[in-house]
Amino acid sequence: MCGTNNRTELPLAAPESSGCSCCSPGARTQTQTPVEGFEYLVEGLTCGHCVQTVEQAVSAVAGVESATVELVVGGVSRLTVAGAADVSAVRNAVTGAGYSLTAGE
Repeated sequence: MCGTNNRTELPLAAPESSGCSCCSPGARTQTQTPVEGFEYLVEGLTCGHCVQTVEQAVSAVAGVESATVELVVGGVSRLTVAGAADVSAVRNAVTGAGYSLTAGE
């Protein structure tokens, strides 16, 4: 895995039924609220590559100390962001990577 975080036992979905955002990006919306240490819900992630793409995009946002994704294939995955970052900047990073940020908890 190119020297990045090693992940094991990631379930894989069939490409034709997965709806992978690499191939079909979701809708885009925007919210303006600064947060520190927050969880987001992300749709469209189907594999380890999707997870790595989102983690790298969000980690590049100013104020983000770390970003990790708990993958739920065919469902809504959980993105946990540590640090202080604006919700709109996180949303832009996720949507810019081709995925849909649906909500936060």
